[in-house]
Amino acid sequence: MYVCICNGYRDAEIREVARSGVQCARDAYCSLGSGPICGKCLDFAQALIDEQRAGCANTPAPTRELLAAE
Repeated sequence: MYVCICNGYRDAEIREVARSGVQCARDAYCSLGSGPICGKCLDFAQALIDEQRAGCANTPAPTRELLAAE
């Protein structure tokens, strides 16, 4: 699912960056290539990062599922 329409960032990309240690949405965006543009998605992106960092069992990372299928 798209999190950031302006940059075209998907939830899987945000979670992947969170797994690498990024703790804030702005830093996640910068590591993906471009910082936030309109900023409307930052709260949702931050929630994804927080869930990923907490290891929330209710939100499995899509990339993990894709890797298992390969």
